[in-house]
Amino acid sequence: MNGNLADNDGRWLLPEGVDDLLPPVSMQLERLRRELLDLFASWGYELVIPPLIEYLESLLTGTGSDLELQTFKLTDQQSGRLLGIRADTTPQVARLDAHRLRRDAPTRLCYLDTVLHTRASGAGGSRCPLQAGAELFGHAGVESDAEIVLLMLEALRQANMHDVHLDLGHVGIYESLARRARLDPSREYRLIEVLQNKAGDELQALTNAWGIPDEIAETFGKLIDLHGDESVLDEAESCLTPLGNEALRCIEDLRRLTVLIRDRIGQGHLHFDLAELRSYRYHTGIIFAAYHPVQNRVLAYGGRYDHIGQDFGRARPAIGFSADLKVLVGLAPSRPSTPNAIFAPGIGEPELWREIERLRAQGNVVICQLPGQRGAARETGCNRELCREGDTWKLVPVKTE
Repeated sequence: MNGNLADNDGRWLLPEGVDDLLPPVSMQLERLRRELLDLFASWGYELVIPPLIEYLESLLTGTGSDLELQTFKLTDQQSGRLLGIRADTTPQVARLDAHRLRRDAPTRLCYLDTVLHTRASGAGGSRCPLQAGAELFGHAGVESDAEIVLLMLEALRQANMHDVHLDLGHVGIYESLARRARLDPSREYRLIEVLQNKAGDELQALTNAWGIPDEIAETFGKLIDLHGDESVLDEAESCLTPLGNEALRCIEDLRRLTVLIRDRIGQGHLHFDLAELRSYRYHTGIIFAAYHPVQNRVLAYGGRYDHIGQDFGRARPAIGFSADLKVLVGLAPSRPSTPNAIFAPGIGEPELWREIERLRAQGNVVICQLPGQRGAARETGCNRELCREGDTWKLVPVKTE
């Protein structure tokens, strides 16, 4: 085949949203991966590695339509059944807790691996995120909510993300209101979109068209405005009292969580939004998201999802969070890198090889010269060179031009 044709027919191109990771970003991601796994282990979270593909119904158990749209599907040539390539690791981890581990005590699990999405989550986003997360099963209290939120914040600090803004909400408040309105699933989904967009006029038009009682329609309208600092909880307690004890318990959960995490959040960095309904059909209680302080981009998010294990034969309380390491590395302040490697003149002499082994055992990077190679020490990113002086080998600085 003509060489020029091979170069120009687009074979080197990748699908939109699918990316190569090149040096030095690959190593930055790998360092962060190791640091996060060490962090999770220090909190008692055990690593699990679920398979990339599973039967589709297992992957989508309890997750709602959003994840189904993001999941690649294919037919298993052995069984004829439909398979899915995971778009989120959380359902897999819930399956492991419910069906494989079956522990009675609280179980802490973590994961860090690639997921695949049919669509990128935003302009320029990746369709193959490197997803890291932690899940806590077997405890339904606010204390486990706080542990997961604090672990998420610590993971973001490990990724050099500081002064993040934390958004808190509770889907139980909307659930209580939606039950009173007796909405069918299609209308419920439409109303969630309107609330997410804070579209008050559109909300009023919908509630009028659907014949929702005035008292409930007015409460939906108040929900849009219930966002801001901690004083929002006082306002919510007042205007949501007609919903009864269930809504008030949700507000109390948010108050208790705030007390437990307040010291780890910077002043003014804690925000409440009671109309935030991300992954509503997935989560069952407190939800949260951490944002970049300048770009206002989601860094990590999570929440409580107590019912997901039921279809796996064992429903347990559960809460967790996840983040995309590619996003974290891309947004982290750049760290200036300087060459820090040793250039060695080949590996032919036993004495030289013993010296190279000694230097590597001390933690040094040693790059060996290859016969006839182009470029020497400086071109290969080395700042020192191993040179013979008499009967010994010594390190000398590489001259810079």
